[in-house]
Amino acid sequence: MLNIAVIGTGYVGLVSGTCLAETGNRVICVDNNAEKVRKLQNGEVTIYEPGLDVIFQRNIRQKRLFFTQDLEEAVEKSQIIFLALPTPPGEDGSADLSYILGVAKQLGGMIKEYKIIVDKSTVPVGTSEKVQKAIAENATVEFDVVSNPEFLREGVAVEDFLKPDRIVIGTSSERAHKIMQQLYEPYVRQGNPIIFMDEKSAEMTKYAANSYLATRITFMNEIANLCEKIGADVEMVRRGIGSDKRIGNRFLFPGVGYGGSCFPKDVQALAKMGQEAGYEMQIIRSVMRTNDQQRVKIVEKVKAFFKNDLTGKKIAVWGLAFKPNTDDMREAPSTYIISELLQAGAQIAAYDPEAMHNAKLILGNLVEFVDEQYKALQNADALVIVTEWSVFRNPDFEQMEKIMQNKVIFDGRNLFSLDMMAEKAWYYNSIGRAVVGL
Repeated sequence: MLNIAVIGTGYVGLVSGTCLAETGNRVICVDNNAEKVRKLQNGEVTIYEPGLDVIFQRNIRQKRLFFTQDLEEAVEKSQIIFLALPTPPGEDGSADLSYILGVAKQLGGMIKEYKIIVDKSTVPVGTSEKVQKAIAENATVEFDVVSNPEFLREGVAVEDFLKPDRIVIGTSSERAHKIMQQLYEPYVRQGNPIIFMDEKSAEMTKYAANSYLATRITFMNEIANLCEKIGADVEMVRRGIGSDKRIGNRFLFPGVGYGGSCFPKDVQALAKMGQEAGYEMQIIRSVMRTNDQQRVKIVEKVKAFFKNDLTGKKIAVWGLAFKPNTDDMREAPSTYIISELLQAGAQIAAYDPEAMHNAKLILGNLVEFVDEQYKALQNADALVIVTEWSVFRNPDFEQMEKIMQNKVIFDGRNLFSLDMMAEKAWYYNSIGRAVVGL
């Protein structure tokens, strides 16, 4: 058993802390938000993540998982201290390290014996050195700073943590190497690697991975847009190239663009790192521009169908979260799509299985939020599908026809087959495929 502190109980911190307790460690999670800490202490999971609640409750019950506002007490009782703090993008696109460096300075005066401080947040290359210096300002004992980037996918984060493809650890310390190896060995019993490297390479690995995946998504969106122009079917193209073992079939689904807490921020930060190093990241810059255009391209289709007059038109929106199986609205394409539709004069009724509360915080009373997917369709002139929740994949088309003004769907996730939509006589406009019902 290892004694661990996790500072920050956001998405990464809460999932990491809970999963670290699941293998027998004693974990204290720290947050300065009193209301959040109170909820967590009372057994209330403060984020939506499938499967998290089960192991969260188990580890609280078995007294391995604790929550507090007292940073000093958590540090005193822990050998390994994870920093899972926000690194929001600044106005220039660079990652804001003020939360991490602020806590690092506090840690220097708190540590009384050897500790390992682990950067779990996504941080720019060179951050470990800055954290080292910030702690050293007040520290009187030995410590090591380790870079250990997270690779958690929202919606399957628990599985990703407990059964990772790989674990990346950046450290130049043999002492820290040994302890981190001990910590993570229970998670790789099936043979997946723990990859040790220097701190800067570990920091870069996270940005490189996320930016490459964002590039794959954006590439397929470019192909989809071209398919629409020349009459090809992007779904057939996707299957054709995805069967190539050199390419693989993941992250090749076209849509309304990527969003979330990682891809937009990390791609932007990588471009900024390149700029600061005197190197223009041309592919990365192109990815950002294309994604900005892609997330509102579906609005152009809606406008064209209604001859550029959406005044008084009711548009139903299915899906608000940036991806299914999460309530995360950060950089969600739905917010840009809805904002553009509202600006064009449309009325919006929206539904999402989990993200309604967070969406209301962003969109307020500009949108009618409903508690059931078919309520959004009542007297709607068209439906726009933004997030590919499973519940949307097999709807009751007969009921939809009865309650909608028009049999019109704009599908940003290609949920339905063209043949089926043609057979049911719907106007169906998806991504990178022929339009049905013209």
